[in-house]
Amino acid sequence: MFRKDTRLTPETFVDALENGAKNTIGVAAACAIAGIIVGIVSLTGIGLKLADGLLMLSGGINIVALFLTMIACIILGMGVPTTANYVIMATITAPIILKLIPGTPVLAAHLFVFYFGIVADITPPVALAAYAGAAISGGNPIRTGVIATRLAIAAFIIPYIFVLSPQMLLINTTFFEVVQIIITSTIGMFAIAGGLEGYMKKPLPIWQRIPAVIGGLMLIDPNIIMDLIGIAIIGFICFDQYVIKDKSNKKLPE
Repeated sequence: MFRKDTRLTPETFVDALENGAKNTIGVAAACAIAGIIVGIVSLTGIGLKLADGLLMLSGGINIVALFLTMIACIILGMGVPTTANYVIMATITAPIILKLIPGTPVLAAHLFVFYFGIVADITPPVALAAYAGAAISGGNPIRTGVIATRLAIAAFIIPYIFVLSPQMLLINTTFFEVVQIIITSTIGMFAIAGGLEGYMKKPLPIWQRIPAVIGGLMLIDPNIIMDLIGIAIIGFICFDQYVIKDKSNKKLPE
């Protein structure tokens, strides 16, 4: 309001109302369709059948059940606006987690499915957000989606932490548990990002990239033994990256 070029005038105010009304039409249509989907799920019982199918495929293993639910969320979330996305995820896939993993807090289950419903926008082959970005940049849509997925790896990891460690959501926890989870999760994200990108302070050879990803994934599990092993692996890689001098003087390509 203090700048002339961005100040809201009566004309721009009317334009804003007009644009808001136009944008609401798309959201309203999406919500209406989401309501139809909710009705179909309730009347046909497809949600329960999907849960039974994933339970059978997972063999009762929690991490496998979460992975299969993630795939279902990405498929169901393709090309769906955010509001409708959550309605669909909360109706179809959130009850699956609550059934497959008894004791999971409702908030953790809803955040898990909502995260993966949203990242469907950058996950090939649909990746609507990647297609929009590629249209602006002139790049290849699929390659843009692959790079976006790699850069957003945290969005694929953090939801697992929500379910496996609800303490991160401040559910039934203490201050020290929250601090521990935040520290281990941050270290894990750092290691996974470095392993996927192939670079920390200097280029990571393949024999360091794979252990970096494995060590980062181990820190997702709240088990203290897994955390110690993961930190040891990452610590060894960081020692080589940040302490031992690189005699080859390799640099990232321009």
